[in-house]
Amino acid sequence: MQLDVIVIGGSFAGLSAAMQLVRGQRTVTVIDAGEPRNRFADESHGFFGLDGVSPVAIQQEAYRQLLKYPTASIVKGKAISVEKHTEGFSITLADKRILTSKKLILATGLRDEIPNIPGLKERWGATVIHCPYCHGYEVRNQPLGVIATSPLSTHQAGMIPDWGPTTYFTQGLYEPDEEQRAFLLKRGVTIESTPVLEILGRTPEIASVYLADGRTIRIAAIFVAPKTHMASPFAEQLGCEFEDGPLGLVIKTDALKQTSVEGVFAAGDISNPMQNATLASASGVMAGVGAHQALMRG
Repeated sequence: MQLDVIVIGGSFAGLSAAMQLVRGQRTVTVIDAGEPRNRFADESHGFFGLDGVSPVAIQQEAYRQLLKYPTASIVKGKAISVEKHTEGFSITLADKRILTSKKLILATGLRDEIPNIPGLKERWGATVIHCPYCHGYEVRNQPLGVIATSPLSTHQAGMIPDWGPTTYFTQGLYEPDEEQRAFLLKRGVTIESTPVLEILGRTPEIASVYLADGRTIRIAAIFVAPKTHMASPFAEQLGCEFEDGPLGLVIKTDALKQTSVEGVFAAGDISNPMQNATLASASGVMAGVGAHQALMRG
């Protein structure tokens, strides 16, 4: 049976998209490989009505609510290939099953690339974090660090003093210009040009950072902006256009999340230059509405 829509990705964006469609009595299958970008975080913060709830609990409740609708289904598995045909799309799963649909929503998420500094990776999502709005309150009023990964890191360093005393580690690569330096100093940021070589302390806690000149500086949490990559090759394989985001490429879409490929919609972090749980869910709503309207047009 050909479905109306297949959604690849079963986290905030994909499930939000599916909900709009099943409420329009469309047949929808969500394919969930179980590897959401937020799997490293114990709690989701700033999400309306669900502040402090774990991403897993939010997802499970969304599953329960979605599956109350008779036209919804969820497949736990990994999609390994996607093909576009005249009549729609076919998706092959790792277990060799093939699903077909008229429209396709990609909600496949991003993969984060953090600096190769010992001690960062194992603390990612706990005391090594990216978004201050998502996790800053939980580490507030402690000595905080920002490890530079791009010229935009100076902007991030300028934000963090609202959560605690801040040291900006340029890594000797991303020194602020005169105007940026003046702004950071006005904000009370300490600028440190000696590179961080290692994060010290009993994981997931941070005791201090070890610098290239042998010094240690007490830091309780570190903000770092990761470089981002598509977690799935499907958008590229289908020929979707991309555009530059702050930290990596994002899929180019219109207001209803239609990509440059007819019938393919993109939702969540893969299509949002700014990224958090609320924005992912909102873009999923738009993708669901967009796919529904496309189905109405035939």
